[in-house]
Amino acid sequence: MRASMLVLPTSYEKLHWLNYKVIGCTRCPRLSHYIRQIGQEKVKRFAREEYWARPLPSWGDPNARLLIVGLAPAAHGGNRTGRMFTGDGSGDWLARAMYESGFATMPTSRSKDDGLVLKDAYITAAIRCAPPDNKPLPTEMANCSQYLVTELQILNNIKVIVMLGKIGFDAYCRAAGLRKIRFSHGASYEINGKMLLVSYHPSRQNTNTGKMTWKMWFDIFEKARSILGSYGQRTT
Repeated sequence: MRASMLVLPTSYEKLHWLNYKVIGCTRCPRLSHYIRQIGQEKVKRFAREEYWARPLPSWGDPNARLLIVGLAPAAHGGNRTGRMFTGDGSGDWLARAMYESGFATMPTSRSKDDGLVLKDAYITAAIRCAPPDNKPLPTEMANCSQYLVTELQILNNIKVIVMLGKIGFDAYCRAAGLRKIRFSHGASYEINGKMLLVSYHPSRQNTNTGKMTWKMWFDIFEKARSILGSYGQRTT
């Protein structure tokens, strides 16, 4: 009689269950209250839309070699649409850069059912709920950190990590146990077989003021594509 074989869950299945936990998370009362409040009050231009108003799951290719670590959902962007970097200017900057560098199928990111597919890339964030004034508290950062830690354990094909903004940078470093590296736009670090690329966040505050130009931004993704090209085609 043949012994039955143990079937281990795939990366897709592990990420699916992790995202299920994220969506139901209520660890941070301040954030839970805020995202629900925003979903009820809305803004005039989205008054007829039903807001997601829950923690946001990560998304993308479970076998990705590129990981994007953002800050948090925007109150009327991801918190409305239900998908990270979707429905606001930051999302369009990211989608366009990923499209032009071969990591996405569309140059815009408007809704979670718009048909956008990420190729060899996965998007996550330091905080899964939109924080007031885009400023999460240290306790809220700590509460969300375990989700990122778990994702890093599941996403075992990652070769390049793009960290957006100081908060995204700090969140990744904390989750990966890294110290003694400094945040600076355009900086890169090769650590434990992975390349870390540091970037300003594509927020309106940065892009409208010229603190970050399109060239500064797109150079990050061209570099990511070049690095992954040096590894050759992925095998999964």
